[in-house]
Amino acid sequence: MNNPKIKITVRDYGEITAELYPDKAPLTVENFLSLIESGFFTGTIFHRVISGFMIQGGGYDESFADKDAKSIKGEFASNGFAQNDLAHTRGVLSMARTNVPDSASSQFFIMHKDAPYLDRQYAGFGKVVEGIEVVDKIAEVPTGRMGWFDDVPRTPVVIEKMEVLKD
Repeated sequence: MNNPKIKITVRDYGEITAELYPDKAPLTVENFLSLIESGFFTGTIFHRVISGFMIQGGGYDESFADKDAKSIKGEFASNGFAQNDLAHTRGVLSMARTNVPDSASSQFFIMHKDAPYLDRQYAGFGKVVEGIEVVDKIAEVPTGRMGWFDDVPRTPVVIEKMEVLKD
């Protein structure tokens, strides 16, 4: 079985291609693909950028208005989902969540650098296969405080579109 691939087009930065792993997190991948197919991510931003750690997006638009999606079960080991052993290494895609294990919905993050302390705590579900240099460029943007976050890009980093690549 071929793993699905997606392309994230980021305004002024380029394209990131990632492979998703339904064998590690089937519900997470299904939810993510459904959101992509519905156009949910178009116009959302990377709203948290922490160089040396990760870039996070998928929950806010350019005006910082919430974009909500339904929550799904957290598919990670410490939440009773042992099959997800994907390590949080550079380029891995993972689901963001609150302190509530089953609160992931649409927000995701891409690892800029390795963070093994996240292993088994968050649902990793894919990995960048092309365009890691785009992640690097985004990780270096100037950030500041906005709302709850200290690490919001001063100029919005906008996801123009996300698409599922067909074989």
